[in-house]
Amino acid sequence: MSRNDDVRGVSRRNFLGGLGLAAGAAAASGLSLGINPRRAFGQTLPPEGAGTDPRFLIVFACSGGASIIDGVLAVRESESSNASTLNTFPDALVTRYEGSPFRAVDQDRDALGQIPAAVEARQAWFVEKHRQNMAALTWERTSVNHQVGQRRSVTGNEAWNGRTLQECVALQHGAGRALPNVHLAGGSGYTEMGNDLSLPSWCFGETVADPGTWPLSLDGRRGVTGAPSAGLIKRARALRNDRLDSGSVFSKVFGESPRLKHWREIRGMPQQQIENLDLISKLMVYQDSAATPLGAFGLQSSPDIAKVRATFPNLETDPMEAQAALAFLLIKYGVSVTVTLGPSGAFLLDPEFDGLRGGGLPAGAVLNPPIAFDFSHNGHRSVQALMWNRMYSIADGLISLLSQEEFANGQSYWDRSLIYFASDFGRSKTRQANASEFASGHHLNNGVLAISPLVKGDTVFGGVDPNTCLTYGCDPQTGRPEPGRNNSEAEVFSALLTALEVDTARSGLPGFPSIKRT
Repeated sequence: MSRNDDVRGVSRRNFLGGLGLAAGAAAASGLSLGINPRRAFGQTLPPEGAGTDPRFLIVFACSGGASIIDGVLAVRESESSNASTLNTFPDALVTRYEGSPFRAVDQDRDALGQIPAAVEARQAWFVEKHRQNMAALTWERTSVNHQVGQRRSVTGNEAWNGRTLQECVALQHGAGRALPNVHLAGGSGYTEMGNDLSLPSWCFGETVADPGTWPLSLDGRRGVTGAPSAGLIKRARALRNDRLDSGSVFSKVFGESPRLKHWREIRGMPQQQIENLDLISKLMVYQDSAATPLGAFGLQSSPDIAKVRATFPNLETDPMEAQAALAFLLIKYGVSVTVTLGPSGAFLLDPEFDGLRGGGLPAGAVLNPPIAFDFSHNGHRSVQALMWNRMYSIADGLISLLSQEEFANGQSYWDRSLIYFASDFGRSKTRQANASEFASGHHLNNGVLAISPLVKGDTVFGGVDPNTCLTYGCDPQTGRPEPGRNNSEAEVFSALLTALEVDTARSGLPGFPSIKRT
């Protein structure tokens, strides 16, 4: 390495340091391009017509158990014969809508479990705004283990050769896209690679560790002070690929390795395609500033930066806002057809929090509780209220941005999208007599929420028994409620794929046609 090369490397590292990335110089070197080395090496071709009429799947990973009866299927105390010992709500807190099965709970709490932090949670505005595109699907789960339950929420309990929802959507709608399946929140069962290795490698998910700095990894030379010209880089890559690597002892010994073949593949045409799309600019959610000096390195913000930051103003400090901002850009710029995002398990305070009030934190100071929904172990009502409020707020921002962007022929991107609130399991249904706050455990019984113009809206596919707070299922063909029957994980998996126009003809999945809007 020459002295000039070293100076260039230090400059780049300083830039990354300004972005708050502790060890990002290697990640931004342009060699990895964000590509997941765990991709499989299948040869299956995409379905005929794949990618020509796309639908978009957005998975919200609601880790820790998002309880459907603390949201759109809440039960009022006056409706239950066992109200005092079940998770029912005072009638005054529950908003109902004429002719609708959905509910909304608006409540104020003095504490977040044992944390002295006030909570103001409002659901009614969101349900009123979006209920015509909302469908709740009840189900009975098969595990209350976090990792297992999360995986089964996106595989239907391995219902289609272990493929994930995201992989199925990528196969059907993502052909020709740079990165069809992107995971903006990794490290959970929601983002595990599926088991069907016959799928094309591009169907499997790419994990983004930091939405703000990840675009830097999508170009091998831009952002490097004094980098060689694009033409010289192209010649150097050709020399490396065609002569140096092929003639090396390492290549002669390990050249037939599937992993090495895949590495050669992704640093060839896919790398060039990604760089040609100028994703380092289009996906950049940071602005030029002293902390993030884009201009000093020849970089710029996304052309959509103004409206993205108007919708998600706290993306520098709230990881989920940053994920949502990048999710929108990935879809708009034709990079991805499915994105997965979700809250972390970290305790997160609003950076504008200005101190304790009366010995506690004011409402709005806590953005994310420890371990997300699973902090319901410490305070069920307050945690579920805060987390549903958080999910609704982020979802509304994404819907707003996608609705403003025309896809084609007067259709917006939102007209072709589906948001799926995936949960690992439910929460227990009982409480101490008349307790306004209580702890809850994991429970197999629950339901999920889908929001999309593609589904039969303002509809519950099943119902809730108010005397047990347990959900029950429906006839998948007609959608009619059937007390005593439970929807299975495979059925909900099938319903979501049906709504997303994924061809399931040879899947062996149970049919669920009633989900589709007609």
